[in-house]
Amino acid sequence: MGKVKCIGILTSGGDAPGMNAAIRAVTRSAIAAGFGVKGIYRGYEGLINNEIKDFTTENVSNIIQRGGTILKTARSKEFMTPEGRQKAYDNMKAQGIDALIVIGGNGSLAGARIFAEEFDVPCIGLPGTIDNDLYGTDLTIGYDTTLNTIVECVDKIRDTATSHERIFFVEVMGRDAGFLAQNSAIASGAEAAIIPEDTTNADQLEQFIGRGIRKSKNSSMVIVSESPKCGAMYYAERVRKEYPEYDVRVSILGHLQRGGSPSASDRILASRLGVGAVQAILEGQRNVMVGIKNDDIVYVPFSNAIKNDKPVKKELINVLGILSI
Repeated sequence: MGKVKCIGILTSGGDAPGMNAAIRAVTRSAIAAGFGVKGIYRGYEGLINNEIKDFTTENVSNIIQRGGTILKTARSKEFMTPEGRQKAYDNMKAQGIDALIVIGGNGSLAGARIFAEEFDVPCIGLPGTIDNDLYGTDLTIGYDTTLNTIVECVDKIRDTATSHERIFFVEVMGRDAGFLAQNSAIASGAEAAIIPEDTTNADQLEQFIGRGIRKSKNSSMVIVSESPKCGAMYYAERVRKEYPEYDVRVSILGHLQRGGSPSASDRILASRLGVGAVQAILEGQRNVMVGIKNDDIVYVPFSNAIKNDKPVKKELINVLGILSI
């Protein structure tokens, strides 16, 4: 692979607040470093379909405060095939793109890793996911905004829960990671969080009923990580059957968690990581995710970022347990 002259940027997978701030930072720092920049629309799908356009500093004006992604995003089944990746590579070469910066979560970085190995293309990943589940970085772009959105919603639901003396199960996103549920439960003063990482044999619902419902409490909030098998609906149904004396309601926050203007923290994080991605290319780095550790920019090999689990700290589970008495 020769000298990098032109960088392509794409956003992939689920959108996250702060992606636009990252696109802006990559574009402007790349131009400042003398690179050409091309925006690739609709993720890997756009690379396959040649939805690529030249980006200047004007393309990213006035977007730092916007949620979502101006480059759009899509999940691409075709990119999972060797033929799809070959098409993507051919378009990339035809467009004169020498390196790729991919903003996305686990699946997006896994795609970048395979692509980089197959075609010897320098790929740099930015952790853009509300789930905060990528190993090697303390925070991911979009997590802080989503956490604030959840806390705001839970505060409002609590007003109703208190007025009616109910248990509310509030389901939040996070897939296999409980960061959103655990930390929003602490921040909103919830009585419990039911998360995938709390894998003791103890029944989390029984623990909560046994510990969380006191005579002194006239309402309870339980934050539940989404799950196809045992989300908020599952636990509410169990309470109705096993503890019929309690009045139960469910609130599934759904996609409103993804939207909204990014918080100051997410804008700063995305800006720093975007500049870090271009710096990585200048240094000849390849196939790494740019993360943040103890407030320093770090480069994490794709294999580490994707394969290693990032656990929720036991200390957070203890904190919630102590404060929910």
